[in-house]
Amino acid sequence: MTQILPKIVAITGAGISKASGIPTFRGKDGLWNKYRVEDLATPEAFKRNPTLVWNWYKARMRILIDAKPNAAHYALTRLEKEKMLTGLITQNVDGLHKLAGTKNVIEVHGNIRYARCENCSYRARWDRKELIDESAELIKCPKCDKLLRPDVVWFGEALKPDKWQKAVELTEKCDMLLVIGTSAVVYPVASLPLLAKERGAEVIEFNIESTSISRMCDRSYFGPAEKTLPKFVESLISRVKR
Repeated sequence: MTQILPKIVAITGAGISKASGIPTFRGKDGLWNKYRVEDLATPEAFKRNPTLVWNWYKARMRILIDAKPNAAHYALTRLEKEKMLTGLITQNVDGLHKLAGTKNVIEVHGNIRYARCENCSYRARWDRKELIDESAELIKCPKCDKLLRPDVVWFGEALKPDKWQKAVELTEKCDMLLVIGTSAVVYPVASLPLLAKERGAEVIEFNIESTSISRMCDRSYFGPAEKTLPKFVESLISRVKR
């Protein structure tokens, strides 16, 4: 008899990486509590002061460069290996899901480990230790000599249409949506739980505390994702394979 597996999609935010030593954005120790978004994460800020913006991203990379995936990342990788996780939509730019071995990852906000040229199509990794020192010169494109920028989506910028379309399609087709470590306030990704709910999917939340979508969720697991998510995944796999 052919086993029918659930089609699961996960949406992740900064909370899933906190146990890996990466600060969240909106918690009490959040990065945005110490800096003005307008000074650091907009195209206008980069044009006004690229050195300031790059130095902030270099500081983030110094935190990130030795970070390792945690149990929550690996739990999602296991779900994918069990052929239940059909896609992972992440708002994070840390690249830890791919380091954990998950294959079908949609990084809707980009990846901080890469830099890209605004003038041409050049894109390359820049997360080498010799490049993240504040004394290092700003990185220029080897093709056209223009200044490179972090390959992330800044405030005021649109998501790449192909990535967003794929995220929507995955959400529309899933049986279960896991919403993990996100405040669910940043659009358009915050609209996906509602879309899944409207299409009849079960929406399950994992967060340290209640959020704006807790009332609409079928279930909520409160606590550190690196503890709650692996337990959930283990239980789910055991139940499906029974």
